[in-house]
Amino acid sequence: MQLSSILKPEAIKVVTAVSSKKRLFQEIADLAQTAYGLNSEATLDALLERESLGPTGVGHGVALPHARLPGLDRVVGAFVLLEKALDFGAIDRQPVDIAFALFAPEEAGVEHLKALALVSRTLREPSFCSKLRSNPDATKLYALLTESHPVQAA
Repeated sequence: MQLSSILKPEAIKVVTAVSSKKRLFQEIADLAQTAYGLNSEATLDALLERESLGPTGVGHGVALPHARLPGLDRVVGAFVLLEKALDFGAIDRQPVDIAFALFAPEEAGVEHLKALALVSRTLREPSFCSKLRSNPDATKLYALLTESHPVQAA
């Protein structure tokens, strides 16, 4: 599996600033609606419900919000780069400026976990995240995210 199989160019956005985690999730839900035709309200609700189980901020300024949604036939993703980092309640208490959201079919099992592992491995590399942060342009971000680059096993 590669990021290009779960991410479309239309599912990437650079956001100047958001005031809360809920506003970030709204941006992600709107992006998912535009790119994949997902219902924005249902997507927002699913993200908030998953987040209520525990924060999806994995550290080093990265968050991996995810949710299962009815009507999907495969795992899809949305990427947001924040120009101003947001307090996210991440495990290392660092603010988040990179959010890669994943949406999976309700019945997805291994495919969802493989996609989550792929995104996690990709974004835990500090030098790669630095490249993303220094390229606040959706087209460049898509190219960086989808180019083949070696990632270490989880």
